[in-house]
Amino acid sequence: MLEELTWEEAKTAFKEADYVILPTGSLEQHGLHLPLNVDTLRANYLVDEILRRSDDYGLKLIKLPVLPYGCSEHHMNFPGTITIKPETYIQLVFDIGLSVHRHGAKRFLIMNFHGGNLPSLRVAAEIIRRETGMKTYLIHWTSYARDLIDEWTEPGWGHACEHETSIILHYRPELVRKDKIVKPIVKQRSPIAAFRYFDEITNTGGIGDPTRSSADFAKKLIEEVTNRILKVLRETVDIEAQQS
Repeated sequence: MLEELTWEEAKTAFKEADYVILPTGSLEQHGLHLPLNVDTLRANYLVDEILRRSDDYGLKLIKLPVLPYGCSEHHMNFPGTITIKPETYIQLVFDIGLSVHRHGAKRFLIMNFHGGNLPSLRVAAEIIRRETGMKTYLIHWTSYARDLIDEWTEPGWGHACEHETSIILHYRPELVRKDKIVKPIVKQRSPIAAFRYFDEITNTGGIGDPTRSSADFAKKLIEEVTNRILKVLRETVDIEAQQS
């Protein structure tokens, strides 16, 4: 964890690390029963899981502090949400990547936990690679969990739902307002793609059925997805070594 190192230790760690990881979360509404920092909590705990297992895959990793704000305009009609403009967010992530590059990192990995960040992160990753030449990768954690979540949940999960609630039940059960867990009413939507605020989509701010949540499911999900991500990180290092 970068913030726990001295500058002397960081100098060596940057040069030895296979990846420098930036976890990205958000501060936004998550229904009636979950706190605003769900995505940031997930970013922190789930990247820690990857660090804990990294030795099993022969990987050296540095974790940067979690970026706790994201692009959350679509949640702004629910109080407490804090959003960053896409152009600001792109510049911020670029500046972090540039700093990492200047310290001699081999690879920069953005690990994301909020879907609204993805368009901006894709642009930021492209600019970092173009401007610095540093190998820059983007992983959206949920993409590696989607098939497992689909198997366990009912169709329509997506926000403050079964899997997000399960993960918070696993790591921070005291933050779940269990008496507030209800299945939201999802409103009918036009088939034409358009930007929508979340209060136009759902009455509680959630999508999915959090009443089905289970800490046991979260534990199994986390273990499998952690292994999947570490496997692709290892494969990427090996592929680059063969091509160099």
